[in-house]
Amino acid sequence: MGLHDDHVVEPPSEAPDPPGSDALVAAGDLLRALAAPVRIAIVLQLRTSPRCVHELVDALAVTQPLISQHLRVLKAAGVVRGDRRGREVVYRLVDDHLAHIVIDAVAHVEEES
Repeated sequence: MGLHDDHVVEPPSEAPDPPGSDALVAAGDLLRALAAPVRIAIVLQLRTSPRCVHELVDALAVTQPLISQHLRVLKAAGVVRGDRRGREVVYRLVDDHLAHIVIDAVAHVEEES
């Protein structure tokens, strides 16, 4: 990156207080939960609308057991929640910050290639 690139980020004038170790551990756990291509794809699907398992299976061309396994990881990490609707469970993102993390990561990789 050169001095004249549009993506240069200026450092803050004052260093913020570092987060506590508990926050750093929790952030690491969250990033590990997002660190699988199928889980990234699930988050990208859920950013537009809530989906049930069979919709994710169809959209991602992945088996139902694999989608369910990844949803369990995302749910345990607090990334998604499931709401029962009749016989189905509809999954949604807990908040939009998580979608932004994934979108920014994908955009960054695409810029580099």
